[in-house]
Amino acid sequence: MSRSHLLRKEMGLGPAWQARTGWFEQHPAQLARLQTLASQAEDTHSKEPVVAAAPIITEPFTAEARAAEPTPKHTEPAAAPAMETEHAEIHAEAPLLEWPQLEREVSACQRCRLCETRTQTVFGRGNPQARWMLIGEAPGEQEDKQGQPFVGRAGQLLDNMLAATGLDREQDVYIANVLKCRPPGNRNPAPDEIAACNGYLLQQIRHIQPALIVALGRFAAQTLLETEDSIGRLRGKVHTYQGVPLVVSYHPAYLLRNLPDKAKAWQDLLLARKVYRQSGN
Repeated sequence: MSRSHLLRKEMGLGPAWQARTGWFEQHPAQLARLQTLASQAEDTHSKEPVVAAAPIITEPFTAEARAAEPTPKHTEPAAAPAMETEHAEIHAEAPLLEWPQLEREVSACQRCRLCETRTQTVFGRGNPQARWMLIGEAPGEQEDKQGQPFVGRAGQLLDNMLAATGLDREQDVYIANVLKCRPPGNRNPAPDEIAACNGYLLQQIRHIQPALIVALGRFAAQTLLETEDSIGRLRGKVHTYQGVPLVVSYHPAYLLRNLPDKAKAWQDLLLARKVYRQSGN
């Protein structure tokens, strides 16, 4: 069974289009976008074809460390490409579930094989009215046990980073993951698993309507931006997701294993704070 067939099966889609070869064309978010276009074309009777283990880091960033770090280079947001504008319009038409109903659906979800190995789902944490939204990759062992995102060692580091920026994780931000269930052994998320969870994340973003999104880690960044670029190429600049500024940074779990990059993560947070303030919030 091909990857494209598996993705369509997991998303409940029929073979209404032929996917092109290549990683990007097989990306779950791209598949969902093209399938929605096909449905719209059919609804309007269009005749046009649609183509398809390190020590726990609990110390906050000190004032001396901040002063010693270079000022992040700010890149002004570029105009959103046509694909991103179209992407936003498509998802704006999808039915929006009430927040409690969305939580219940995630809790009972059996859309992919992760339901067989999870302890419980991890919906999200923080203030649903927050202006900042942080999106990670997938729950870890402690998150799977407690049902909350970022509660392990990586969560402690993230709390300190947010506090150093003047943010409280319970009041000023909302934190969610691309996946709502833990992959066994903390392995990388699979494409069909991302596809199965993608609708839940989109619903959360539409409910919260953040003024700024921070993507933490490679899978979060690549899923939201529909790209295969590395973190090194994506961080240090401002992207746009459905009209919302998006800043990419390292996942805190990565920083626990690569301490020198903590300074780069601090630069990313400074950039995010600058963009947020410039937006008039």
